[in-house]
Amino acid sequence: MKNNILTKFSICSLLLGSFCVNAQKTTLEVDATKTITKIQPTMFGLFFEDINFAADGGLYAEMIKNRSFEFDKPLMGWDQPNTKRSSLNKESGSATPINLSASNTNFCRVEINNDKGFVLVNEGFRGMGVKRDAKYNLSLKAANHNSAIKKIIIQLIDKDQKVIGETGIVPKSEQWSTYSAQITATQTEAKAKLRITFEGTGTIDLDMISLFPEDTWKNRKNGLRKDLVQLLYDMKPGFLRFPGGCIVEGRTLSDRYQWKKSVGNVEERKTMMNRWNVEFNHKLTPDYFQSFGLGFFEYFQLSEDIGAEPLPILSCGMACQYNTGELTPLNELDPYVQDALDLIEFANGAVTTSWGKIRSDMGHPKSFNLKYIGVGNEQWGPDYIDRYKVFEKAIKAKYPNIIIVSGSGPSPDGEHFDFAMQELKKLNAELVDEHYYQSPKWFRENAGRYDHYDRKGPKIFAGEYAAQSVSGANPNNRNNWECAFSEAAFMTGLERNAEVVHLTSYAPLMAHEDAWQWTPDMIWFNNLESYGSANYYVQQLFSTNKGTDLLSITKDGKPLTGQNDLYASAVKDANSKEIIIKLVNTAATAQEASIDLKGTKLGSKGTIITLASPGTQDENTFADPEKITPKQKEYKITKGKQQLSLPAYSVTVLKMKMI
Repeated sequence: MKNNILTKFSICSLLLGSFCVNAQKTTLEVDATKTITKIQPTMFGLFFEDINFAADGGLYAEMIKNRSFEFDKPLMGWDQPNTKRSSLNKESGSATPINLSASNTNFCRVEINNDKGFVLVNEGFRGMGVKRDAKYNLSLKAANHNSAIKKIIIQLIDKDQKVIGETGIVPKSEQWSTYSAQITATQTEAKAKLRITFEGTGTIDLDMISLFPEDTWKNRKNGLRKDLVQLLYDMKPGFLRFPGGCIVEGRTLSDRYQWKKSVGNVEERKTMMNRWNVEFNHKLTPDYFQSFGLGFFEYFQLSEDIGAEPLPILSCGMACQYNTGELTPLNELDPYVQDALDLIEFANGAVTTSWGKIRSDMGHPKSFNLKYIGVGNEQWGPDYIDRYKVFEKAIKAKYPNIIIVSGSGPSPDGEHFDFAMQELKKLNAELVDEHYYQSPKWFRENAGRYDHYDRKGPKIFAGEYAAQSVSGANPNNRNNWECAFSEAAFMTGLERNAEVVHLTSYAPLMAHEDAWQWTPDMIWFNNLESYGSANYYVQQLFSTNKGTDLLSITKDGKPLTGQNDLYASAVKDANSKEIIIKLVNTAATAQEASIDLKGTKLGSKGTIITLASPGTQDENTFADPEKITPKQKEYKITKGKQQLSLPAYSVTVLKMKMI
């Protein structure tokens, strides 16, 4: 009897064990016989906003802060350590900002009383990152009164005031003239400063004091920071949206982004305060301004460089509704509409057109082939719809093939969202921008968000999204792994609904380690280094494996939208002749998956890429920038079903060659 009981217990245990194993195995059917829809080349792209010092102090490689003395405090960023306001400074000298209001020109007048004592120092953007043996190109404008100053000495100094690079300029003219020189750094320093001293006594005027690394993206003079553009290039993005979101609107209409002020001669682009300067009490940044050295021409050029469709967003005559909500009356909207029409001419017009000639004169005679334009950022309510109608009518009348991006407001649901979607559908809007900054749980639970969207209705641009580990606009948000894999789960839903979803982008894109306002962010950088967050690698995996044709992938005839904590999407790439399956396991334990692929023959080898980390709070850092990065290995394709082990908290991409 005892033996019989043990035998029965053993059999039950074996059966139970077998049941447990089988319960963790998910069989997925993939149908390669039929394309559901073509996947848009724009499916996964980039959203750039000048927040977190992403432009000046970031992507735009200028190292001098307030180079033309145009900040609200004209000497902000500049220090005169030996000059006292209460002294005649006979043992040094003084620098005084001068504004010629008639010509809107700011410059700095320097009086040197003792050339052994006067020093002028620029602090850079939280310091200047210089690398040993690297070359840095300096330029400045000077007017040397009475030829009194014999030489200007320019030095890079480290945090201990030690000279780590030096050059000199001889200012020969009493009239404004431009001078240039080169400095080679003798050591690597993240917090360097630029020190200027003089030989001779008297008065000299200075302006546009500029310092760029020689080694920029594509070696363009006064160009973009190479490592940051490389991270963008490596994404293989389908589009680049610029110049941002709220930055487009402005706190008031007078400080909105005006693209015409960002093109032409760089020296003539007027500096203005960045609206993120004062937006958040947790991170006030009084030194955050826009030089517009990175302007619309440079954005178009960058889009071209990284193979992305340019997607500019323009003001619709409504200031940020979180701030003043200032409105331009409908009968005064013409200048705003004209800005949109002129932008299309600037991007696409022949060199014989007014704005096409300006583009050509800037070095790009060929059209930028603009296909999209955005009207407003995330405005809401009847006022937005009224203004959108005016823009839509004017743009389509002159440029019927331009695709117009409209907005559904700042949230993925609620009254504003419902109203916008209802009205935009009535207007046959082409592409509606949806934004969602929500919890990781929300992203996991909304993988089926677009499953029931009207296939005949407006197409969707998921224009700004990021999982918030704490809450929206909270400075304690982290780029942790739970946020990233939850976004991946959601992205399988975006991809599965490629009939409706045509563009998607994470936001914000970049943040300076010492000068951010908003977290989380996809790419982090300081003055010397940069790295992609876990979220970056999720985006990169999807973007570089988007395929060309959407395929059906189901479990028991239904899409995988979180059953057993699993999510999936499948595509075919007609160019590389591959079947690509994306699987996300959000469970704390590993799971087995079986892929039953119908309708195509496979070769013997494939590739499997895994992005995983054991802890939900894990994240990439400057100390460990590759903690969470994709791992790739060969996958042996078997006859019949393909067997996969999906690690806990993982994103897996399986690529199989078709024959």
